Amino acid sequence: MIICDTGPFVALSNVKDRHYEVANDLFRALHMTGEEIALPPTVLAEVCYWLNEHGGPEVEAAFLDAVADGTFTLVELTTADVERTAHLVRTYSSFPVGGTDASVVAVAERLGVREIATFDRRHFPSLTPADGGHFALLPATLP
Repeated sequence: MIICDTGPFVALSNVKDRHYEVANDLFRALHMTGEEIALPPTVLAEVCYWLNEHGGPEVEAAFLDAVADGTFTLVELTTADVERTAHLVRTYSSFPVGGTDASVVAVAERLGVREIATFDRRHFPSLTPADGGHFALLPATLP
């Protein structure tokens, strides 16, 4: 399982996005290896907002269909995840880290996942799991 942040979903929806090819390659590779691609509801909401604003209702609905049909796995956000999210937002307030990014970390920690799909190299490299170590960010490099 890999937890996915907003950026790869948004890039995949727009062939003119500078990360479109990277997102396409990333999702293709993950699907071909049978990797489960999970997202918390905070990412779902952020992606839906962006897709509707920039692509319209049909693009947003196509994404929701992909979640509904199991292409992507929606994972719940528990009370403990929300508490951890609040802690991360406070701890990294100088960045600042927002609730969506912090929730990705909280869910990854709870599920024992060390891989996060994100194009955000500003925040995620500094966010460390509560039990130590580092997250592996995919793709490993960005153009």
